[in-house]
Amino acid sequence: MRGVKIRQIVYFYGNLGLNESYVSTILSVKDVGKTYESAGNSLTVLHRINFDVEAASAVSIVGPSGSGKTTLLGLCAGLDRASTGSIVLNGICLDTLGEDDRAGVRNQYVGFIFQNFQLLPTLTALENVRVPLELRGERNSRNRALELLDKVGLADRSHHYPLQLSGGEQQRVSIARAFSNSPRILFADEPTGNLDAETSDTIERLLFDLNKDMGTTLVLVTHDMDLAFKTQRIIRMKGGAVVSDEVTQPKEL
Repeated sequence: MRGVKIRQIVYFYGNLGLNESYVSTILSVKDVGKTYESAGNSLTVLHRINFDVEAASAVSIVGPSGSGKTTLLGLCAGLDRASTGSIVLNGICLDTLGEDDRAGVRNQYVGFIFQNFQLLPTLTALENVRVPLELRGERNSRNRALELLDKVGLADRSHHYPLQLSGGEQQRVSIARAFSNSPRILFADEPTGNLDAETSDTIERLLFDLNKDMGTTLVLVTHDMDLAFKTQRIIRMKGGAVVSDEVTQPKEL
């Protein structure tokens, strides 16, 4: 393991030592809005969003392009801060936290899967998965990372770099990385959006199997209604607002 590169990444983040107590409502979004300012002009992309997500549930957020889905997901995960309203994640109010503290919350409780994988190109698959473990100061990070790669079927590709992996393999590495800190909640932004149908089925099974096995709450953004109907609830957005919120009977995988 090239420890210098990992330590350079770890240097910027710390562990907040946050409370590990269980909460039944893992995510609470109240009157949330987001406005961007540019060249003296204001663009509001989210309008008074309200919903709660129960722990261990699976929820999908759907809607046309430009409806604010990805922006909302980023706010819920603490990647950005809302302009108005309040977001409480695992009992922690994100509204007044600075970037370093939000990073600490993410490291402690959150997994995130990106449509374009967001793997570090200069690190191997094993090293990409080890980064969150190193951030948490885990002593057996290498063995834990290998276990996670084995769960997603990539133990034999652990020393390959992202460019040496297919799109499906890169997404499996990102799933292993997202689950490396045993997150309370996993956010997934179009997790199968760049994949073919066969690979998408594999990724979906991995997501829901890991979600079930670890009891992790799953919140995903997708254009794929077949995937959305495999979750227990569908939140529909249009024009930066929630237009419907329905409980569903999940389809069998």
